[in-house]
Amino acid sequence: MTLLLQGINASPGMAVAPILIYRNSGPVIEEKKITDATAEIERLQAALRETRAELEQLRDSVKAKLGEEKAEIFEGHLMILEDPDLIDAVIESIQNQSVNAEFAVHTASSSFIEVLKGMDDEYLRERAADVRDVSGKIIDRLCGVTQTDLSQLTEPCIIAANDLAPSDTAKLDMNVVKGFITEIGSRTSHSAIMARSLGIPAIVGVGALSDDIETGTLALLDATTGTVTIDPNEQQQHDFTGKKEQYDRQQAELAKWVNLPTLSTDGHRVELAANIGKLEDVQKALDHGAEAIGLFRTEFLYMGRNSLPSEDEQFASYKYVLEKMNGKPVVIRTLDIGGDKELPYMELPKEANPFLGQRALRLCLERPELFRTQLRALLRASSYGNLKIMFPMIAVLSELRDAKALLEEEKAKLLSEGITVSDSIEIGMMVEIPAAAVSADLFAKEVDFFSIGTNDLIQYTMAADRMNETVSYLYQPCNPSVLRLVRMVIEAARKEGKWVGMCGEMAGDESAIPLLLGLGLHEFSMSASSILPARAQIGGLSYESWSQLSQQALTMTTQDEIQHFVKSQS
Repeated sequence: MTLLLQGINASPGMAVAPILIYRNSGPVIEEKKITDATAEIERLQAALRETRAELEQLRDSVKAKLGEEKAEIFEGHLMILEDPDLIDAVIESIQNQSVNAEFAVHTASSSFIEVLKGMDDEYLRERAADVRDVSGKIIDRLCGVTQTDLSQLTEPCIIAANDLAPSDTAKLDMNVVKGFITEIGSRTSHSAIMARSLGIPAIVGVGALSDDIETGTLALLDATTGTVTIDPNEQQQHDFTGKKEQYDRQQAELAKWVNLPTLSTDGHRVELAANIGKLEDVQKALDHGAEAIGLFRTEFLYMGRNSLPSEDEQFASYKYVLEKMNGKPVVIRTLDIGGDKELPYMELPKEANPFLGQRALRLCLERPELFRTQLRALLRASSYGNLKIMFPMIAVLSELRDAKALLEEEKAKLLSEGITVSDSIEIGMMVEIPAAAVSADLFAKEVDFFSIGTNDLIQYTMAADRMNETVSYLYQPCNPSVLRLVRMVIEAARKEGKWVGMCGEMAGDESAIPLLLGLGLHEFSMSASSILPARAQIGGLSYESWSQLSQQALTMTTQDEIQHFVKSQS
């Protein structure tokens, strides 16, 4: 039976593929009393054998794809699976307390995890996440639950999920995942941002998925209208094919802008940059005509794994991006973890308001050794390209000064070790907290550049959680309050001779681009797929005209009024 779902366009495009239902929540574990301990231990042994086979397959697959070093983690998992202390504790619980195997595994592994978390040795503390991972696989087997490993997909599909965490999207193979839909979310949820970065069509906020939708059912995903057709009839498939061919032709026509500079009609030049999260995004950015990398989200180097990346791993990644960009600017943001971006192996405390808590630079300053490792890797890579380092989530000057001081300390250490460090690294900060925007004149004296992170700036200005679709109407890039903050930042930078970029989704919003051009924004950083449409749009605008029109727009009272004005003048 054909079903039609309606949601929010999160990433443009159209796709046809079978649905894959993805549920990433584990089974509910309940304590149950048993009467036959021998049979229960046999269940446990069967689950251990199945888990061992799964881990060996994963080890061999990763070894073939990524090499011996990346596969070592699964050797560690196999050792946990055979740890006599852990397994004996599970068996003893089954025998002495007459409890079911899944509950016994849960309680024994939880005790082990707590012990490891209390260790002084960092390596041992990090093993807690490994024990949690392995015990989860055993429990899944005991409960008859098969968790889909998004990194192991081999057949084309459209993923349908309640939501996709950043760690989920980091695993996606774009050769097989043609798009995704989620029950919840907004245009600025991280699943939506990652979809745009990856260049795959996505629709979020479609509401609860019907139990009638099964994996393998054909779906038509139209992220130009926000509709998903499940189990379409022949006529719907025919109509969709025609529309997709027309969409593909329009996209092909934009290719003429790839190698052209970004110029207004009166010759004013700005820079169009790409936001990236993974190394493979760099080539995609270049293919779409990116003149720079305006935001490298380094947190994705830390995700989809069970321990922190080493200094050498990070150095290799930063070096790769800098060399690949061949002298073009690369703005690398230091670790931005917190909010909805979690690292389970770090065992960060749960917070009532994580978006307002210890995240990003606040966390890095609290854990300086974590921060120093990244700073050393960045500094070592700096001589391989045009590096600019950017600190996120700054609210007060002392945070900026502390971060710069740590950077200088690590630079001095490297130089004393005879390691080359570039002497032309620009240091900047994201402006994503209203306090920083209001005090931009003070910050501008102590940085080389600003990059306005509008996703968070809008949510903090409007006091509206950008992950909550019930208040998504308050995500208003062209709200007068937001635009006034943007103008304040640009004017403060201009007075100090500093440049300003924007790396939030607003930078690629066609209703905001004319205003940002007129306000004097220097760099627009966006998903790679948005660059060519933005270049074509700017190529039809007059900078001098919009310098005046943008000031006129800021006298208006509502976003609707401003957007209508922009449309009437474009």
